[in-house]
Amino acid sequence: MKILLVEPAYYTQYPPLGLLKLSTLYKGQGHEVRFVRGLHLVTRFVPDEIQVTSLFTWAWRPVWEAVAFYRALFPKAKVSLGGIYATLMPEHARESGAHEVVTGLNKEAEDLMPDYEMVPDWHRDRAASIVFTTRGCIRKCDFCAVPRLEGKPFQIRNTGRIGHLIHPDHKRVIFWDNNILGERHWPEVFDELRELDLEADFNQGLDARLVTEEVAHELKRVRIPTIRFSYDFIQMRKSMERAIINLRRAGVNGHRMGHVVCYVLYNHRDTPDDLFTRVRDLLAWGVAAYPMRYQPLTGDFALNKDSYVGPNWSEEELEMVAAARRVIGFGGAFPAYEGLVKKFEKARNFEEAFGLRARKDKEPSATPKRAKAATHGFELKEFAWDLINMGRDHQFPAHALAVKA
Repeated sequence: MKILLVEPAYYTQYPPLGLLKLSTLYKGQGHEVRFVRGLHLVTRFVPDEIQVTSLFTWAWRPVWEAVAFYRALFPKAKVSLGGIYATLMPEHARESGAHEVVTGLNKEAEDLMPDYEMVPDWHRDRAASIVFTTRGCIRKCDFCAVPRLEGKPFQIRNTGRIGHLIHPDHKRVIFWDNNILGERHWPEVFDELRELDLEADFNQGLDARLVTEEVAHELKRVRIPTIRFSYDFIQMRKSMERAIINLRRAGVNGHRMGHVVCYVLYNHRDTPDDLFTRVRDLLAWGVAAYPMRYQPLTGDFALNKDSYVGPNWSEEELEMVAAARRVIGFGGAFPAYEGLVKKFEKARNFEEAFGLRARKDKEPSATPKRAKAATHGFELKEFAWDLINMGRDHQFPAHALAVKA
């Protein structure tokens, strides 16, 4: 059978992991597979099946365009639609014109190495393997899509071994586990990272509530350029601070402490002053804060990015956050450099912290050209590319702050 795998032309920095795993599965079963991105006039290949993936719910238009295009190009082929959008909003996805909407995971492909030969640019330039060792999460946060997408937590295999999922040409591993510390095999994963001398990016963030002294010690022993956490609500304050203290006690301090960044949820059930307090906490602890605006998982608001205004927020306050991220932040983040730390220390509330001082020409004041962390003498330039890439992940433009080479 001939199978065409399609990634629509929405914005993403990453390859379509699900399609690449399916490519490995289908080739192993003897099928002929072709992969395309966007709307592409495929020649010398007439598929029997076309499988279209999807990403975020607000990126549904390119998905519908891909379904319509390939149905018209190959009218005899069966067109299936799967992925995140299709799983979260299957009824809306069925209106795309796909013959079939597939929800959830294909567990048959979970433990297979993705077919990176299908994405030569990624394979050559980024040279990183993307890995899930677990699915699901032990938490049940109502703002998170993971329970709907992946169901109850489960180990993909009975051990923490990951070598078979890593391409031999790759020296970097990007983990997409939603809560790797919440599963019992995480020490085996860390051991294998050290054995294979691999650099690790726990891209979805680590659960600060689980960072004991033992975990902090193990994190120090793994090559992790940027350690990511999340500070989703104010009740996590003690856990967050304890995690930072444990990292410092384990020896993750000075230079490396500047490479800790924390996602900060807002526009959910929080208030503007709640966000202010959490960002101020992180900057005081020497940690970069990356605000993450909440968007509903389903319904009309889910179909239009940044259209939702939380019950305790106003459009003006949300714009204040966006403007501050552009002007005094970097790549959408607030790094813990001296000027920002002092600004948030002196501020008495959200308005003072996120307000921008107007210059004589009425333009908001700009960030200093060179910035240092308040307590560790860490220059922003060494962290800049991580923050820029995080901004690109979330379609946030990098600020024009000069970073000296």
